[in-house]
Amino acid sequence: MDKLQDLIMEDGERICSRADLGKLDGSRILITGASGLVGVHLLASLAYLASSGKGRYELTAAMQSRPPAYLAEIIERAGGRIFRGDLTDAGVPEGLPKADYIIHSAGYAQPGRFLDNPVKTIQINTSALFALFQKLAPRGKLLFVSTSEVYSGSPNIPYREPDIGTTTPTHPRACYIESKRCGEAICGAYRQSGVDAASARLSLAYGPGTGKGDGRVLNAFIEKALKGTITLLDHGEAGRTYCYVSDAVELMWNILLKGREPVYNVGGISRTTVRELAVRIGEYLRVPVVFPDETRQLAGTPEDVRLDMAKAREEFGKEEYLSLDEGLARTIEWQKILYAQ
Repeated sequence: MDKLQDLIMEDGERICSRADLGKLDGSRILITGASGLVGVHLLASLAYLASSGKGRYELTAAMQSRPPAYLAEIIERAGGRIFRGDLTDAGVPEGLPKADYIIHSAGYAQPGRFLDNPVKTIQINTSALFALFQKLAPRGKLLFVSTSEVYSGSPNIPYREPDIGTTTPTHPRACYIESKRCGEAICGAYRQSGVDAASARLSLAYGPGTGKGDGRVLNAFIEKALKGTITLLDHGEAGRTYCYVSDAVELMWNILLKGREPVYNVGGISRTTVRELAVRIGEYLRVPVVFPDETRQLAGTPEDVRLDMAKAREEFGKEEYLSLDEGLARTIEWQKILYAQ
């Protein structure tokens, strides 16, 4: 295995050591957005399961672009097949197979990308989701990957699942926030008709598995540091709670296979500010961090992001999370190897 694959498979092993995936045995599994951060780690956990002789399933990994070499090998180890296509294009979802378990993790998670493609962002969370429900086998279950941004504007920090935000359809990030809310409503409507579905409100997942030029703050800081200097657009006072991706995927498997509620928070417990994060990465890579005299904050960026993880703790016994220091070290190692290629 190459070093990129090693890092991902270590996470896959960690996920399998903490989540019981036994219910997947003999099932058909469909994962959309399979080349994204979450999708890669869903596949890595299935690859580890297969390599340990515990996995017997049919897997389809749906993605838009050709997978990088390390990911193609992980899919092969998982015994999966690759389905390539844009799920927002008419007719494409019809080519997907039926599945007992569907995880819809496709979509733009980077603010820059979903702001550049607002129509597709809405389509992937709505029309594509409707199409996926047509592929769900009787007594199957669908997990929709939503976002903590549905809480945007709410003063009730940390956010609990019954809370909701105060943004409107004219908000700068409305294409993302409102379509995720609509996706949750679609899942709720199917639940009312007896179909098993749930939404995972994912917040600030990070870790190995991203590509070059990823625009999320943490990845962008590391990329800048590898080039010599971290420069910020503002003073970085916003609060953030990051979640290492293996913790997020562990929770998602639990929601899919054990969850009874319609909505779950999926986040971490490591508190920081954007400023502290930049300084920490700068110290790790021994590069300067430069703050501007004036701020140019991205429109609509939340001032604080923190989820109440009580439901996950009470229902799934989730107590242990990878520390931010350890997660950063693994993510920096990933990006060092990635940018050296």
